[in-house]
Amino acid sequence: MRRLALRDAAVLLATLGLWAADASLRGSGGAAALTVAVLAGAMTALTGYLVHEWGHLLAARATGGVVHLPDRLASVFLFRFDADRNGRAHFLAMSMGGFVASGLSVALLLEILPLDTTSGIVALVLTGLGVLATIVLEFPAFWRVARGAAIPNGAAYVSSHTNEAAG
Repeated sequence: MRRLALRDAAVLLATLGLWAADASLRGSGGAAALTVAVLAGAMTALTGYLVHEWGHLLAARATGGVVHLPDRLASVFLFRFDADRNGRAHFLAMSMGGFVASGLSVALLLEILPLDTTSGIVALVLTGLGVLATIVLEFPAFWRVARGAAIPNGAAYVSSHTNEAAG
């Protein structure tokens, strides 16, 4: 988990560096200023995604949930949730952790983003798309499980039997 935290801290530092570069280039015009602004906004959305995923992971771990960390840093998922070894309470807590982390991130971004800049607009639009993706992809599963359905299997939700065979 430490390697993942270091990776994501590096992403955060790169994002902050791009915001510093954006601030110094703002108003100068040109392709370099626009490129840095777009990158700063895009990296902000990526950082928000990572915060969302860390919210899921920390909530899962805090409630004793069983998760499987990736073998490589370039994995699409920060972790995989073991659908066989976790119960409904673990799933609901894990889900809520991501939702709460996203909510706090969006509130912070709305407070600090310079919304009159290209970087701020890009960050806000991409973050909004991320929130929409969460509503479309994650909330329905959360709602179904909260109402008594089985924990989903597939994508980020794995069977411990499948995971053991793959590992």
